[in-house]
Amino acid sequence: MNFPDILQSFLWTAITVACYLAGLGLRRLARNHVLANPALIAMILVAVLLLATHTAYAVYFRATWVLTFLLAPATVALGIPLAKNFAHVRQSMSGVILGLVAGSLTSIVSGVLLVRWLGGNKELALSMLPKAVTTPIAMSVSGQIGGVPALTAVLAVLGGIIGALTFRTVFGLLRISHGHAIGLAAGTAGSGLAASQAAEMGDGPAAFAAIGIGLNGLLTALVAPLAASIFK
Repeated sequence: MNFPDILQSFLWTAITVACYLAGLGLRRLARNHVLANPALIAMILVAVLLLATHTAYAVYFRATWVLTFLLAPATVALGIPLAKNFAHVRQSMSGVILGLVAGSLTSIVSGVLLVRWLGGNKELALSMLPKAVTTPIAMSVSGQIGGVPALTAVLAVLGGIIGALTFRTVFGLLRISHGHAIGLAAGTAGSGLAASQAAEMGDGPAAFAAIGIGLNGLLTALVAPLAASIFK
């Protein structure tokens, strides 16, 4: 990597971190309003800067390789609260499995049926099928069942954003306040972004969010080929 590439990498990495910090500041100013999500604000600010500077996304992606690399250990870090609360997870395992299976199957079936009902083609439906799992797993599953991995990545990220923005409101309307249930649902349905929101509620919700992300990814990887063959 030559000096201009190093400089560009440092610049865009610093800009991305600054945008996220700006998102945190705006959330404090908005008194934790549901729409003041730091990740969403950072995405919007970075997108505006890319458009304003006529910078291709491929260039930005290469420049921020450090942040991309850190995604894996950041996700693994959710295992820390899981280890601390493993006794609670083990005591609730039957409920965890039931909720996980229900959430995973609902996501798979509803996504595909919605696309087909709205007139979407088979390729789009299969790309939608694994949308509720973390992006790397979703892309891998999509490629194996005949979907478009790049499109699946967009759907997975979009689903995570929607989950992060709405899960508090949804649980409020349903009058569900149990942190473990909220964490499991956030991890199962919203992947990393929603799980990070649940983690702010404490180690317990973070532990159940982590197990939701991990087990939903495993279950979807196992069920998706069978589901795809049925929908085909």
